Amino acid sequence: MKYLLLITVDPSITPEETPGDIDVWLDRVGDARLLGSALQPVATARTVRVRKNDRLITDGPFVETKEFVAGFDVVECDSLEEALDIAGAHPVAKFGAVEVREFWEG
Repeated sequence: MKYLLLITVDPSITPEETPGDIDVWLDRVGDARLLGSALQPVATARTVRVRKNDRLITDGPFVETKEFVAGFDVVECDSLEEALDIAGAHPVAKFGAVEVREFWEG
């Protein structure tokens, strides 16, 4: 099963502990990580909506919130539990959040 890990951060939060080294996490995940990348800052984001055939483009992320998506990873795991273990070991999980979403297979 493939899972998307959305790496989110709240820039107003200061980590209470050292987050850890991303290279250590990458070594742990190994071949289970199919794809991943950090994203450009939210100031460069645009959101597109279509309403009554009009394309509306707004600056910034898709929702009004302090947290923003800072990156993503796609992992292939045997179970949701394995994906949650991988997400919980991500360095950003110590001061941000890692949302785990299974890909739709169908």
